[in-house]
Amino acid sequence: MGPLGRATRLFHTVRHLRAEQVIGRIVFRMSRPAPDPSPAPAVRRPAGEMVIPAARRPSMIGPGRMRFLNVERDVAQGWDDPSVAKLWRYNLHYFDDLCAEGSPSRRDWHAAFMDAWIRGNPPGHGTAWEPYPTSLRIVNWVKWAWLGGSLPDAAVQSLAVQVRWLTRRLERHLLGNHLFANAKALVFAACFFEGPEADRWFAIGTEILRREIPEQVLPDGGQFERSPMYHALALEDMIDLSVALRMRGVAPGDGFRTEVERRIVPMRRWLAAMCHPDGEVSFFNDCAIGIHPSPAQLNAYAERAGFGPCQTPADGITVLPDSGFVRLQRGGDVLLMDVGPVGPDYLPGHAHADTLSIELSVGGQRVLVNSGTSEYGLGPERLRQRGTPAHNTAIVAGADSSEVWGGFRVARRARPFGLQTRQDGNDLVVRCGHDGYRRIRRGLDHVRTVTLSPRALVVEDEITADESMVARYHWAPAAGPAAGAVRISCEHASCRTVPTTWHPEFGVIRSNSCTEAVASGRRCIVRLDW
Repeated sequence: MGPLGRATRLFHTVRHLRAEQVIGRIVFRMSRPAPDPSPAPAVRRPAGEMVIPAARRPSMIGPGRMRFLNVERDVAQGWDDPSVAKLWRYNLHYFDDLCAEGSPSRRDWHAAFMDAWIRGNPPGHGTAWEPYPTSLRIVNWVKWAWLGGSLPDAAVQSLAVQVRWLTRRLERHLLGNHLFANAKALVFAACFFEGPEADRWFAIGTEILRREIPEQVLPDGGQFERSPMYHALALEDMIDLSVALRMRGVAPGDGFRTEVERRIVPMRRWLAAMCHPDGEVSFFNDCAIGIHPSPAQLNAYAERAGFGPCQTPADGITVLPDSGFVRLQRGGDVLLMDVGPVGPDYLPGHAHADTLSIELSVGGQRVLVNSGTSEYGLGPERLRQRGTPAHNTAIVAGADSSEVWGGFRVARRARPFGLQTRQDGNDLVVRCGHDGYRRIRRGLDHVRTVTLSPRALVVEDEITADESMVARYHWAPAAGPAAGAVRISCEHASCRTVPTTWHPEFGVIRSNSCTEAVASGRRCIVRLDW
């Protein structure tokens, strides 16, 4: 790409940013606050019993031995080794294992790990003190204390220093889930400590969340970044906040508590609608299994917190109109389709070029899968996984439907239009188009019609100008035509099968295959029978 192309791409990336992001970035970079080591406030006596949180997989597999993103390392190798991926280093400082499965049996390890962290990470320095890991660590330390872990005086003092530091490093330049996590941590700290300083933290945190909750939780219950993974994390955040407010003694009728708790039911319904029959999430935008507690764990947590059972999706058509997804269900046959924007215009960092992509389960087993997310960063594999060819949709003129670039950037992005859903007898039908290819040729649109019938799926792709078109169908391992359970046929196209990879978790690479339907004109039809 030449200088003009790069300049154009940058313009279409930054023009969507909000002024507060631009100003906030300048302020954040120029700010050099000093840690405040003054004595910690008094610890508040909890107003209720702690609800057991949603448990993640254990990440501490031995004293000082950690497993994150399916990679194991010893803490003795260093707290901030630049040769280690940034996301792994972030996880090292979260302390998620404090509330993971079987955590009470590892309390001695946890206490030693906490002590080593305090000694090895001086206030204000390194990855450990970046706002996002600081926020998650504050919450986990507070949860651990409420669950019966004894925080020594040094840890209580460190916790107060971390909270004060965070108040000076709020990520207003990033907004989204980062600012949400910052505010949540302030609320948690205010529910753990008492006194005027804690009350100030509570006021700052709730002021941010009163604005961000309506922004980030859409009316259909979906988190606004349109990623099932980040939605699950946001649902955990909301249940956590409800529990923390009870520990502070906030009454059920309080306005802020009501604002939090009334979102939890629609958020649980949204997550249920975006899961496959195997109980795990679908792979749209940045998404991987194992980063968040499983949907089953989250539902169990919600029930322990008093929110009752979650309503399961019914057969037929479920439309999530604000986030832009459609679910078609016939018993154990489930199709999910992306018919929405790639994300919030000012915050598309976790977006993939996956507009109109689909995922399919047959008889309760995954059959078609988007390629998932195995890494962050700036490398070619990260870019490949974000691109249109890594998803079950059509590639027109060899281009991505949205201009994903860098690790978390999007320039010109696809806008869906014309969504229609209907039931014709036993057939469930979705039709939708997008304009992402108009940057290549004026009036060039992609329109997809998907029909789920008893024991069959038909996908028709059309484009509105003469260009090349290839529709890709990525098979779950052991689920493709070679396995014999599903047959595929093409009209107005030639079919070929190519090898590729699937990434259901960070750090995981699984071989699978992909059928490419190479259109002979402006239209191609692919049929799956089982």
